[in-house]
Amino acid sequence: MDRAALFDVDGTLVDSNHLHVVAWWEAFRQHGHRVATHAVHRAIGLPGAQLIDHVLDRSRDRSDDGRLGTAHDTVYGTFHERLEAFDRAGDLLRTLAGDGWKIVLVTSAKDRELDALRRAIDADDALTATASADDVEEGKPAPDPLEHALSLVGVPADRAVFVGDSVWDMRAARRAHVVCAGLLCGGIPRADLTEAGAVAVYDDPADLLAHLHTSPFGTVRAGTATAGRSSDG
Repeated sequence: MDRAALFDVDGTLVDSNHLHVVAWWEAFRQHGHRVATHAVHRAIGLPGAQLIDHVLDRSRDRSDDGRLGTAHDTVYGTFHERLEAFDRAGDLLRTLAGDGWKIVLVTSAKDRELDALRRAIDADDALTATASADDVEEGKPAPDPLEHALSLVGVPADRAVFVGDSVWDMRAARRAHVVCAGLLCGGIPRADLTEAGAVAVYDDPADLLAHLHTSPFGTVRAGTATAGRSSDG
């Protein structure tokens, strides 16, 4: 039976979270909002509209929300050519693809941003599909992006593993009934990822690759998705 390896991209495969923090912080500043960078960081992984809601007072005047998103995209666009994948991110995708997994990127990125992320990973040969938040009504932490990703490759939830770096990733996977592994390279603490639903936590793609056979990928491959290994690194 087919198996699906679903991957978040920002902060999971590509070292981009803190660049997003800077871009959002600058967008908020340009439009008169003073926000702490740590508050922005905790919201990274949400689609733009939800991130703005998470960071700003929901009773605010929303007329500037579109311009906030545009300002973020403009600032972040200046980083595209400098994006770098985490160590062995491409090797992880190719190893799983070589073992018969269907690889799907599950991301809120679109158009030029997604192109830049894929160039950084440099593993298009391993990809089966890409699922964007634009393809669904609700982004993470709703289960919709993961359910859409599974529908693209025709794989049931119990034959899939999702890897992400944020609590939003973990919550989406839990709601989609997909076993999930967390990575610390996005900057979110291990305890937060575990509490949100991660069955195993690793430092980064290289650490996950080094422990692949004892990870959730190994348990799904063997027919059970209820156990995993948390790296002590």
